[in-house]
Amino acid sequence: MTNVVGAEGQVVIAKQIRDQLGIGPGWVAIQRAVDDRVEMVFLPPEHRESLKGSLAFQIKASVPADEWQRVRERGWH
Repeated sequence: MTNVVGAEGQVVIAKQIRDQLGIGPGWVAIQRAVDDRVEMVFLPPEHRESLKGSLAFQIKASVPADEWQRVRERGWH
């Protein structure tokens, strides 16, 4: 697949490649010259969603509020 370099040096990354790599708006493109070609690596943007509760399914037991201090101290020992 070929693309023409724009007036300001811009090149379009083909949709098929963006889809394959999962690249979307806000991703950072790191580029470097390697011999006679350009190598690019893409980094996703930092997420803005809370991870609170994302591991809730891993919790096997609950600790009653009045026992929490004792359980915490036992865990530290």
